[in-house]
Amino acid sequence: MQVFRLTLGTLALCCVGVATARAQDPVQLAPNHFKVLLENDQVRVLDFHSKGGEKIPMHSHPAYLAYDISESDNKAGRTTWHQPATHASEATAEIHALLVELKTKPAKKP
Repeated sequence: MQVFRLTLGTLALCCVGVATARAQDPVQLAPNHFKVLLENDQVRVLDFHSKGGEKIPMHSHPAYLAYDISESDNKAGRTTWHQPATHASEATAEIHALLVELKTKPAKKP
């Protein structure tokens, strides 16, 4: 039973590693959608554009905030926080947003 648990755990870690290895930098993967506006050792600011129905393949972001400049569902001006993520996406409507990716770990709450 111990060998089975070890094998199952190793298999799970390998699957996570494969998923992470397949995820790519969104700027490299979808340069027509992501443009780097600023990058330094603290942050990377991305200008993101997508039209309804456009698909972005699997990619990764560190912790980041998104500021919606324009969306067809009238949520312009909304700012949202996102934990690190690996995902693919498909726009349901036209989107223009700024993404501010953090390169350093956020401070822990006291």
